[in-house]
Amino acid sequence: MTAPLPLLIGPTACGKSAAAFELARRRSGEILSVDSMKVYKRLEIGVAKPSAPERAAVRHHLIDWKEPWESCSVAEWLAEAERVSREAAARGTFLIAEGGTALYIKALREGLFPGPGRSDELRAQLEEEADAQGLPAMYERLKTVDPAAAARILPGDRRRIVRALEVHALTGTPISAQQVQWGRLREDFPVRVVGFALDRKVLYRRIDERVDAMLAAGWLDECRALLELDRSHPLSKEARQAIGYRTLFAHLNGEGSLEDARTRIKFDTHHFARRQLSWYRRFEGVTWIEAAPDDRAETLADRVEQAL
Repeated sequence: MTAPLPLLIGPTACGKSAAAFELARRRSGEILSVDSMKVYKRLEIGVAKPSAPERAAVRHHLIDWKEPWESCSVAEWLAEAERVSREAAARGTFLIAEGGTALYIKALREGLFPGPGRSDELRAQLEEEADAQGLPAMYERLKTVDPAAAARILPGDRRRIVRALEVHALTGTPISAQQVQWGRLREDFPVRVVGFALDRKVLYRRIDERVDAMLAAGWLDECRALLELDRSHPLSKEARQAIGYRTLFAHLNGEGSLEDARTRIKFDTHHFARRQLSWYRRFEGVTWIEAAPDDRAETLADRVEQAL
């Protein structure tokens, strides 16, 4: 692959999906989803998947790829994303990547280090310790055994904290010492990144409006069906982590009112958007676009084309 893969990033509800769709439509192209939750079938409304008409109009890759009881590793996703990109290039098809999963974005740009495989037993033990001791205690442990990794990992990033502790326990070597190529962009797979920034108050308002719209569209019924499915096919830990779903699951199990759940989901999504922006600001080589509150998808697509 010689031409860089264009990649749109930004916090949830910033308008990147609509801009990517408009660009792909203009160029008779396709979209590569860079989203760890949209890979799952049956998770629809709460992960803001493209509509059926949108998917009919533009081909989307790595959406509805896994069943919700299956796990999906970053390495597995990256291999499939690279395959999709190579095949699109071979067909001469314009492909644009779009999404907000920071670790997927980092892997796409920098690759993955050849670390030890996952130890289910050790991972389960560390997860139990995180539940019992709290994530701050696990983060303090990481700062002791691998301060360099702790400096790069946000204190609330449970998955990466647990993985770093797992690698250290398995190898006796800090994960930061093994991730020597991270922080350097790949030469074999160039990616051109354009990021959307939006006024924080406007972003929060959009998030709140979208949560209300999702609930009005039947998100609770979707969660009810997933809980029913969970009885015969237990949902994977990854699928359960989707923002909002765990809160609605708790409500359906008798924990709190729907209005309490609505408020919690909005709060959690605000927090998630802040964490996304914290991640993205660490990325080098991103062309940032300041989106206006009234920007339409066509306007954002025009500005992305200029940036590319």
